Amino acid sequence: MKRLSLILVLLMALLSPALAVQPDEVLEDPALEARAREISQKLRCPICQGENIDESNAAISRDLRLYVRERLVAGDNNAEVIDAVVDRFGEFVLFEPRARGGNLILWLAGPVMALLGLLIAWVFIRGRSGAAPPTTTLSETEKSRLDEIMRE
Repeated sequence: MKRLSLILVLLMALLSPALAVQPDEVLEDPALEARAREISQKLRCPICQGENIDESNAAISRDLRLYVRERLVAGDNNAEVIDAVVDRFGEFVLFEPRARGGNLILWLAGPVMALLGLLIAWVFIRGRSGAAPPTTTLSETEKSRLDEIMRE
């Protein structure tokens, strides 16, 4: 029974989300802490690149988490906090880059390519349906040669 309990506890630990937020980073105000967690989910760790700053154990992520909380305590709204982090680190830290400037090309490239592909497919299919099947008639010598081959 003890082994089963231990296995269940270990499985629960493995299934729980891995958050790197240290207890000394957590704000006393639950509303501000919830906002900090929400913002942290949108920010990418500059070192790990595949994790948000809430999940990353990198030192820079800890600094970013503390910076986000400092800005929230100072009275900034969510957009101001994100803008401040982007000003320091660039748009690379955003998991969803803003759709403006050079990023606008990236945002529009997918839908434009999909529409272009659909247009090319439509033109190709329309062109194939209008083509007449090839009609070839055999000359008398070809017919006689074919008959000869078939008899053999």
